Amino acid sequence: MDKTAFGNLVMENEVQLYRIAKAILRKDEDCMDAAQEAVTKAFERLDTLRNDAFAKTWLIRILIHECCTLAKERKRLIPIEFGWRDETSEKQDYSSLYKALSDLEPEFRIVLVLHYLEGYQIQEISRMLEIPEGTVKSRLYRGRDKMRTLLSEEDA
Repeated sequence: MDKTAFGNLVMENEVQLYRIAKAILRKDEDCMDAAQEAVTKAFERLDTLRNDAFAKTWLIRILIHECCTLAKERKRLIPIEFGWRDETSEKQDYSSLYKALSDLEPEFRIVLVLHYLEGYQIQEISRMLEIPEGTVKSRLYRGRDKMRTLLSEEDA
């Protein structure tokens, strides 16, 4: 992959990278720092990318590692506050859904965000997070179950 193609990849996925960082980190500044660091590291290691078809997954994996590193450095991995919203989400109130999602443990939250909000398949999430597919499936199941419980408690 050449530098121009990499730049296009980053620009096309800017919002998605931010949302993934937001699923792990809380503050907007931390999300931007992690995304910037991930893009910088990916650019520096562009020659290590074996297959251009997996460039997006590769970049997201680097981003996830950067987010986790940043969270450990600051000794906090806190639930997210969804400060980002696109224009279509402003028309509908999803605050209870976002609140329930932010109350989940990070390991459940990240797989739910990657699968349901970003549309990644289980196999892709497994590669990104470097965990077995069975673990992704169980976290999706348990995360959905916890979301269901949180949402039903809120309705009561």
